[in-house]
Amino acid sequence: MTSEFGGPALFIGEDTTFMLLVRPKLDPADPFVQEAAEQAGVSAEEFAGPGNLWALVLDDNYEADGGFELPGVRDAEVDDFAERLQAGLGTGEPFTVDAGAVLRLDARPGSSARVDEGYVFTVHATPPEPEGAPTVTLQTGPIALTTLLAHLEEFRRSLA
Repeated sequence: MTSEFGGPALFIGEDTTFMLLVRPKLDPADPFVQEAAEQAGVSAEEFAGPGNLWALVLDDNYEADGGFELPGVRDAEVDDFAERLQAGLGTGEPFTVDAGAVLRLDARPGSSARVDEGYVFTVHATPPEPEGAPTVTLQTGPIALTTLLAHLEEFRRSLA
């Protein structure tokens, strides 16, 4: 899935509670980017950067202010995470997928053991900086399996 940020984005959650793994791509021609670059005292191209920095955004109150950058994360690592998530969803059982010390998703089938009821996720995210930052935890409501699988397919295609 491509985000409003122009790059690939994996969205897990609902409108009010979600995790968004995104690689924003800023357009140097965008007037907002040009204005921000001017305020920062750099060129729009420098401000936009190469578009290869992943970020994790967490929200459980409509504010989407709980996010941080993931320096050094490569597309291949993100694709591996998405692939393991996809495989876990195919089991109909509880499972955990992690992305090193920064991100762990605990997934369990929704209100019953029926796969069509979807999955509930508990997201555990630990910012890489500052060192010793506390882990942020949030829990989604049930998310339909078909929706999750469609998002994962689209996301993985956007990485290719």
